[in-house]
Amino acid sequence: MRGSAWAARLDLEEAVDLAKALEVEVVNSGVAQVKDIHPAQFFGGGKIAEIRDEVQNHAVSMVVVNADINPIQQRNLEKQWNAKVVDRTGLILEIFGLRAATKEGRLQVELARLAYERSRLVRTWTHLERQRGGQGFLSGPGETQIEADRRILDGRMTRLRRDLEHVRRTRGLQRQKRKRSSQRIVALVGYTNAGKSTLFNKLTGGGVPTGDMLFATLHATHRIMALPSGKTAVLSDTVGFISDLPTELITSFRATLEEVKMADLLIHVRDISDPQTERRWQDVSVILGQLNAGPEHNQEIIDVWNKADALGDEAISVLERRAVKSRFSSDMTSAYIISALTGDGLDELMVGIEMALSVQDEIFHVRIEPGDHQIRAWLHENGQVLSETMDNSGICEMDVQLTNAGSGKLRSRYPGVFAY
Repeated sequence: MRGSAWAARLDLEEAVDLAKALEVEVVNSGVAQVKDIHPAQFFGGGKIAEIRDEVQNHAVSMVVVNADINPIQQRNLEKQWNAKVVDRTGLILEIFGLRAATKEGRLQVELARLAYERSRLVRTWTHLERQRGGQGFLSGPGETQIEADRRILDGRMTRLRRDLEHVRRTRGLQRQKRKRSSQRIVALVGYTNAGKSTLFNKLTGGGVPTGDMLFATLHATHRIMALPSGKTAVLSDTVGFISDLPTELITSFRATLEEVKMADLLIHVRDISDPQTERRWQDVSVILGQLNAGPEHNQEIIDVWNKADALGDEAISVLERRAVKSRFSSDMTSAYIISALTGDGLDELMVGIEMALSVQDEIFHVRIEPGDHQIRAWLHENGQVLSETMDNSGICEMDVQLTNAGSGKLRSRYPGVFAY
């Protein structure tokens, strides 16, 4: 466990929730102080004996270690305890396997699982000491079984990567299509179980499954969101993040997670009632950095402090003052305190979303001749008309606000309309 005893206790609670997400009955849990990690079995002899007694007393069939352990340590612990041992990465992979509902999700999870198992062939296969001997004068001792199994896994992983690359290209075409339509894209990001899907449903009526569970959403879902001005944006709900998210999953889910990188605006949903909300914020920031997304990559982001309904009036009052202050400070990320469950604060949030989306917009003054009123129709469809006048000769003058994509289209399609 990292950090203080208090943080370790909260980490333990998260690990228990991860196990329960697999519908595993947790009979006991505890924090183990490990000063020096034993290279062969992770824990020292005393702790191993203590856990072995617990396993025997409760007839436990599986022990979860909330840390990453290597294949040798895993194998030795299983021998010591006569029970299956699952580390943090293996546990998260199991949950993703259970939650994967789409063909794409199943491909991603399978690739991640194979990458994980490939490094654990020594534990997974029991027949690895066998060798298939070669024949002939120049033949060596033959291909070991572990090499053959690794080759089989590599072949399967190559096929999965090819399938996922096709998915990635398809997603890329879909994103380009959305960009060409001048439709702005907003992506929800956040720690798992922060309330992203509940907020998504509130803002779009999207019907995404929700619940008090980890990783309820494993694939990006898109819906149209109405903005206060009457314009619309595409809202994307993405997979929840978690501390120490396995590298295999980040790699395998890159096609899904790239939705985050392509968004015009990120909404970071935080469970503000979580005692570790600041640490969760740091965990999310690390993963965004791995995806080349977020403020460090010139991407607009706003904080949404969710689950205010779980706080007292005094705490809410303090947070509201902090949130208002953040919106007038150039050194702080704009924040909004809400309850996605009750709907409190959503109106103010929507105004903030539209303001954040319009930061990069441009305002043009255009002059449209009487025979070119198809341009006027295009501007009404693709921009926000701020003012419009028409004289007796039929000449129309407009002030119109356009996104970056819309601005580029206006310049290329109708270069003669600008009034200087």
